[in-house]
Amino acid sequence: MKALLMRKPGDVVLTEYPTPVPDKNQVLVRIHAAEICVNDIRDYKGECDFTYPRIGGHEYAGEIVQLGEKVNTKRYRIGQKVVTYCIDNCGECYFCHHGLENICPDFKHSIAYRNPDGVSGFFGFAQYIAADTRDLFICGDEVPYEKLALTEPMACVLNSINRTKLCFGDDILVIGGGTMGLLHVMLAKLRGVRVILSEPDEKRRKKALSLGADLALDPFACDIVQEVMEITGGVGANAVFNTTAVPALALQAIDAAAQNGTVIMFSSLHPNEPVPVNLGSVHSTQKIITGAQNGSIETFRQAVALLNKGLFDPSALIEAIYDYRDFDKAMACAVQADTYKVVLRIG
Repeated sequence: MKALLMRKPGDVVLTEYPTPVPDKNQVLVRIHAAEICVNDIRDYKGECDFTYPRIGGHEYAGEIVQLGEKVNTKRYRIGQKVVTYCIDNCGECYFCHHGLENICPDFKHSIAYRNPDGVSGFFGFAQYIAADTRDLFICGDEVPYEKLALTEPMACVLNSINRTKLCFGDDILVIGGGTMGLLHVMLAKLRGVRVILSEPDEKRRKKALSLGADLALDPFACDIVQEVMEITGGVGANAVFNTTAVPALALQAIDAAAQNGTVIMFSSLHPNEPVPVNLGSVHSTQKIITGAQNGSIETFRQAVALLNKGLFDPSALIEAIYDYRDFDKAMACAVQADTYKVVLRIG
């Protein structure tokens, strides 16, 4: 098969790689669409500590082309569109047994990140992948692969939103109008809340408004915390989602939250510097400060259900579609600060 092999940061070549052979409880998936994630960009820039060579890509969708000998043929068949749960959780630890497989500690020690004896990666930037049936989600035939490839980021955002106690009529603040910020805007609207976005780029603010945001504020033109307090009658946002990698904005997120509100640190921080927090204030206001890591099996199911039933359309966040043989052009587009999702069509 063909695969996009990253020999070192910034050096990706289309090469021949052995086609995986599915085990008895696996299927072989022919990948049709894969998206370039911000983590793929950081990987490409050499900002990660992964091992090389590497085949990236964890946001992908494809079809079943081969069944392992023990696969349930009443449930799975050749030609089905599928996405796979890409977190390589152990299924055995305390967290996996408590429905927290998305934070399984074994995940970051898997070959997804490091493989000193071979190729590391998620392998979505390849023509085929072998997947365990336990990780498969069957998708509707009518949903395009390009949309299905957004299942993973959707699942991450759904995990983020599900970690709050949002009620109809609540107010939320989303900090950052990139792809993940706008997914928060769009998906949170399904919860019947008023959405306030903080984003310095005018084009992104306008896009957010077109996608359902009720208010889009420029943080360089106003004091975001003060504005949120005024908009909410002095209460603050019931939930704040910080989708940026800027450590300083973590304090803004906490200050903008209402008493008993929830602050979600959705993005990893770059650089990951300590942030001083007034814990006395957290104590007296009962604010909840938490993180949101990966998508869970349940939020993958929810994301697929939203797509299969036509309840959510993420296509407005697809910036461009490239043939995977034009990876350099696709990455050049993806690294631009003002772009959204770039899709690789894998032939």
